[in-house]
Amino acid sequence: MTSDTGRRAPRTGKSWISRWDPEDPAFWNGGGRAVARRNLWASIASEHIGFSVWSIWSVLVLFMVPENGFASTPEQKFLLLSVVTLVGAVLRVPYTLAVPLLGGRNWTLAATALLLVPTGAAFFLIQNPDTPFWLLMVLAATAGLGGGNFSSSMANINAYFPEKEKGWALGLNAGGGNIGVATVQLVGLGVIAVFTTAAGYLVPLFYLPLILLALVWSWRSMNNLTHVRSDVRAQLAATGDRHFWIMSLLYIGTFGSFIGTGFAFGLLLQSQFGLAPVQAAGVAVLGPVVGSLVRPVGGRLADTLGGARVTLWVFCAMAVCAGVLVLAVQASQLGLFIGAFAVMFTLTGLGNGSTYKMIPSIYAAKAEDAIAAGEPRERALARTKRVSSSMLGLIGAVGALGGVGINVAFRESFAAFGTTAHAFAAFGVFYLLCAAVTRVVYLRRPRTAAPGGADRAAGTAEPVQR
Repeated sequence: MTSDTGRRAPRTGKSWISRWDPEDPAFWNGGGRAVARRNLWASIASEHIGFSVWSIWSVLVLFMVPENGFASTPEQKFLLLSVVTLVGAVLRVPYTLAVPLLGGRNWTLAATALLLVPTGAAFFLIQNPDTPFWLLMVLAATAGLGGGNFSSSMANINAYFPEKEKGWALGLNAGGGNIGVATVQLVGLGVIAVFTTAAGYLVPLFYLPLILLALVWSWRSMNNLTHVRSDVRAQLAATGDRHFWIMSLLYIGTFGSFIGTGFAFGLLLQSQFGLAPVQAAGVAVLGPVVGSLVRPVGGRLADTLGGARVTLWVFCAMAVCAGVLVLAVQASQLGLFIGAFAVMFTLTGLGNGSTYKMIPSIYAAKAEDAIAAGEPRERALARTKRVSSSMLGLIGAVGALGGVGINVAFRESFAAFGTTAHAFAAFGVFYLLCAAVTRVVYLRRPRTAAPGGADRAAGTAEPVQR
């Protein structure tokens, strides 16, 4: 499949699948669908635990109160969350490239096992309030290992499903992972309610057996695909395509908002409105639940209506929500703030699903261009599948940086003005920018007919979203 195939050792063994053609109806209906779904469910389990570990500090900061010996300020806590988010975003690049290098099953096992490191670090740190803040940040940053799981999982699952089912499959995979943000907050709420804020160490302790369970599940249920080969040079060269950067911008707006606000929601309720830890945790858990559950719906809507159309309306509505949040903060209206945030989480979930559906569709259009230009169909489709899988992971990495920006904006706004209203105003302007980009690039009708799929992909939504 790639130029370096001949220099690699043969990929053999019970876990390796040598023939995989989901676009062939006979193959897909004759057993391919069952294998793909088996891999999907195991992938969701591992990614779910990864997201929970990545976002574990969004819960543990609620335990970092003076009664437990912690003297951290709200600004320091927002900085801590920013560092954890940043590490998770950066790790998504090597995690994406690890799938074709090592195999989807093999890397899932390795990535899941690595989650034992941040879980152990969290167990230690939350019991030691005298830990210097710089050391706390360094060790807590290992939770970013859980953030990398998303990109490798999405790149792996993308190779299993036919084009017509990618929106739903990728949305289900991502949504099942995303809801890990809510799960860890639910665990934190349970610990606070039953054992008080003095028992924060029970949160990471809860996840240790779950990591081992996910390892066993992946070992027994997942496969490696022999045709998914590494072509790092070609994959990274694809980042020179303008669609890579455009889609990264849009994903910063959707996923960056989801993960950034998901991390910060409980801390916002605690710092901005003075809620007690148990109250903040009880409310904060609802947002990520909603955002995660509707992500597959966003993928399904994109399959039906077109990803660009769904994405455009999502950004317009997010801009309105940001304005409402500004008013809620300025008027100290907790009910309005929570209601607007619930809508915002719903919109980010829909947008996550719709933008991720757009990515493989754009590269499918490029494959049609290549086929029309004379490239053999099998070669064009194989290359496109490789590149689109990598783009899913790499765009996911850039998008996660939006979560860093969200928490940095909260920190700076709180430090400078004692309120987060200015941060929400800035978010609203950014969402309007994303809406304009979506409209101009993917929905505007060109004056003259474009000659090929890739050109049409830049001009209208219809060819891109088939």
